[in-house]
Amino acid sequence: MDIPHGLPAAIGTTARRILAERGAGGLTLEAVAREHGLALADVTSAFPHRDDLLTALLIEAYDESGAAMERADQAARDAGASAGARLLAAARALRQWSVANPAEFALVYGSPVPGYHAPEDTVPPASRTPAVLAGILRSALEAGELTAPRRAVPGPPLIRPEAAALFGNVPEAPYEDLVERGIVLWSNLIGLLVFEVFSRTHDSVTDQAAFFDFAIAVTAEGVGLTVS
Repeated sequence: MDIPHGLPAAIGTTARRILAERGAGGLTLEAVAREHGLALADVTSAFPHRDDLLTALLIEAYDESGAAMERADQAARDAGASAGARLLAAARALRQWSVANPAEFALVYGSPVPGYHAPEDTVPPASRTPAVLAGILRSALEAGELTAPRRAVPGPPLIRPEAAALFGNVPEAPYEDLVERGIVLWSNLIGLLVFEVFSRTHDSVTDQAAFFDFAIAVTAEGVGLTVS
């Protein structure tokens, strides 16, 4: 069956509106059809199952947020910024996207949707955020901008080969645990945004943007990077 040009994008726009108003639990193909004034068959011609629509929304969210970070990092690089300044610029871009798109952020980083399992084709777009962070750390290492850690993580490597491949390789001592530390940086970045988007810090922080910058600077110290 031929799918009319522009129909998937139009359905996606309606689905994002429903997601913002009702959450993932309220997102059904029937709801999209009603909201958009379409026959259910028109919706299923583009997205046969609800999971197909969720996957499209996930990929779109990952791509939008990842692209925002990539643009910010590239702009900082073009301006001759340090690795620390690049990290802050990329993190701010992700924060800006997350605050502007809380429903999409919740779909990606909130509670799993019951019964939904993201397929493999979500992995490349999901990797864009950590890839930006890895690129910044790799550049910092090559440029001598990192401070060696006071102590390495004891024991054997704690990362999967896929994570090492994303970074490029496992650095030599004294930076042999940089990939692990980078994953801590990544998880702390997402955790900061979860706290802000889900209003966990609104009763304790007076300036969300300033606190975010402070937290990124503190977290960056864990990988030996100075953010000023």
